[in-house]
Amino acid sequence: MEFVRTQYATWEEPLVLESGLSLAPITLAYEVYGELNETRDNAIFVLHALSGDAHAAGRHSASDRYPGWWDGLIGPGKPLDTERFCVICSNVLGGCKGSTGPSSIDPATGRPYGARFPVVTIGDMVEAQARLLDRLEIGQLLAVVGGSMGGYQAMEWAVRYPERVRGVIPLATSSRSTAQTLAWSAIGRRAIMSDPNWRGGDYYGSHPPIHGLAVARMIGHITYLSPESLERKFGRSLQASDVFSYQLGPEFAIESYLDYQGASFNARFDANSYLYILKAIDYWDLGAAYGSLDQALARSQARWQIFSFSSDWLYPVSESELIAQSLERQGKHYEHIVIESSLGHDAFLLEEEKVGGAMSRFLTELQASA
Repeated sequence: MEFVRTQYATWEEPLVLESGLSLAPITLAYEVYGELNETRDNAIFVLHALSGDAHAAGRHSASDRYPGWWDGLIGPGKPLDTERFCVICSNVLGGCKGSTGPSSIDPATGRPYGARFPVVTIGDMVEAQARLLDRLEIGQLLAVVGGSMGGYQAMEWAVRYPERVRGVIPLATSSRSTAQTLAWSAIGRRAIMSDPNWRGGDYYGSHPPIHGLAVARMIGHITYLSPESLERKFGRSLQASDVFSYQLGPEFAIESYLDYQGASFNARFDANSYLYILKAIDYWDLGAAYGSLDQALARSQARWQIFSFSSDWLYPVSESELIAQSLERQGKHYEHIVIESSLGHDAFLLEEEKVGGAMSRFLTELQASA
């Protein structure tokens, strides 16, 4: 078995952020699957969602319990075929999996940034990714692919760098964060920032705000599922008994499941990164940045393949329809595929067979159109 490794690219020159502040140095963690061809035109950039990272496929070692988060789609003979394509995935700026974020050391103080880290946007994340492609000497991407917040980045790439993107595949996403999205983010942030152990973001070297982050993750996780999938998997089943305890503690199976999700998330994610990435999600509004959605998408030179999922209530089908309708008005080459699924928002990660065939066809057509 061939193992993958995480690589790191660092720049000393400042990155000017959309806020007007500068950040330096910056590091991006990334992984590469497959190889660039001689003409360096077979690269696909995979962009992760809120809690994702650069490890999208394969295993780092024989002891890894699980492969990367999109392993079913990336690899030899898979839709993102590493025998044909060079697939790249990087951890976003502001993350906590090797890229510069609030847990990184502030060179001005020698301590972790914490809440002194500057707020970053989806556009800032893409600017950092563009530096990475420059470092890798990749002038143009065959495609950008991403679900949820990864879809935000994919669309930003198509509009900010239209000459560098030939294909765009956004899944389960939206052209802006709606009031509902803002509301869920606000609740998650309040949970973390109300934890006494958050300490204004300066908890490094002490007890982190594990209770606040766990609650934020529990809230967020529910939005990724669907009522149907929850009912089918848990219903009203009790976890450890056949009768009610008539106590205030958790006893339903769904409660135990959410407790597990919160605890396991604490083991792999930084609370401050969660806050900063939520803020980047909140600020996302592609149309506002360019005057309107039509004006934004008019900049794109790419072909589009949009996926939405019937039971996704976080980013419902109607949000993808707005993108498709705008592309139609601009005369762009696109297709919008609605996948019937009961798995909710997480379907973009789980419905690999339903997504994979269409994605593979699109990439083959894209490559042939060069």
